[in-house]
Amino acid sequence: MVVVLCWFVALPVIMALCIFSAETIFGAVRLRSAKLSGDFPVTTILMPAHNEAEILQDTLERLAPTLTEDVQILVVADNCSDSTAQIVKRSGFAVIERMDPMNKGKGYALACGRDHLKSSPPECIIILDADCQIDALSIEALAKTCIARNLPIQAKYILKADHSARPNVQISNFAFWLKNVVRQRGACRLGGPALLTGSGMAFPWTMFEKAPLDTANIVEDLALGIHLSQTGYAPIFLEQATTLSAAAGESATFGQRTRWEHGFLAMAKSHGLSLLGEGIRKRNRKLFQLGLHLLVPPLAFLMLAGVATLILLGLIMAMTGYWLAFAVVALCLIIAVVAVLLNWIIEGRQWLSFAALLRLPLYLAWKLPVYWRLAKGHTAEWNRTERPNDAGHKH
Repeated sequence: MVVVLCWFVALPVIMALCIFSAETIFGAVRLRSAKLSGDFPVTTILMPAHNEAEILQDTLERLAPTLTEDVQILVVADNCSDSTAQIVKRSGFAVIERMDPMNKGKGYALACGRDHLKSSPPECIIILDADCQIDALSIEALAKTCIARNLPIQAKYILKADHSARPNVQISNFAFWLKNVVRQRGACRLGGPALLTGSGMAFPWTMFEKAPLDTANIVEDLALGIHLSQTGYAPIFLEQATTLSAAAGESATFGQRTRWEHGFLAMAKSHGLSLLGEGIRKRNRKLFQLGLHLLVPPLAFLMLAGVATLILLGLIMAMTGYWLAFAVVALCLIIAVVAVLLNWIIEGRQWLSFAALLRLPLYLAWKLPVYWRLAKGHTAEWNRTERPNDAGHKH
């Protein structure tokens, strides 16, 4: 009975740690750049914007040199109470205003933009958040690859490195890079699909016009990627295209990660095992890999779960003398930590200083309220992420 109990506790953690380690080890080295060919497709950059007056002017000024006859921009000023729409108009770009307080969220804004474009649709749609930067080469790579492959494409979406930020923010930004880049590379090399990460996403119009966008799901990008994978259009990760965003401050980072992690865990609960089963039934490697990926919780949750399981198995070992399950979990946890450190050494140091790395145990404690709220049944809702340069914003 003791042996059965130990392995019942250990196996879920062992599986999650093994999947995570495989993705991070296979993702430690950058992917090769794809060769681009063909004409530049007519492309619209669709930008949902909710009360972005403080940063939108700068975003539009950075985008302006990348726009041509083939590349246009459409901003959806969604439920704005500030001058977002007026700033876009003064800059000479297209904007539509949407007011529907009962249906808030990025998905509804994207659906509104799609409806506006239906009368004269482009060949390719690129979704870009209002706080993000993208260059002309990345736009070209996204658009050409999207049309050539007739599949959704996800750019490398990262946060600006800032060693002057508080340690918790640095660790969170490092975890963001690990999720959005390293594990994407690993999933690609292992034969799985890319995850859509919200900004720097490109879609053929024929696919975008049918996508289930009008939803209040707080992880609508993840849900959309799962839907497309299930319908035979698994997204591709394109590392040579980059989308860059400034990191939020500490309190906003906490809220932002809470929202994403609650949403991810909910999607994992509802889709993880079912995707594994669907992948096996259909002999579809991409669906199987996607199911495996969803079985791995966010990094902090994974490490906390590993340590908690190790402590529990250690107590059982002390009382009964049964040590094998404890040893296997310990080995898997060590391998996962080594894989993280390997990626930090290779590339991750730009997001995370050594001094901040030493604060990792305190970061895990900082994240405990996120999971405590989830355990109590309090899930996060969609809201705009505050940024350091917002008027009146404090951290």
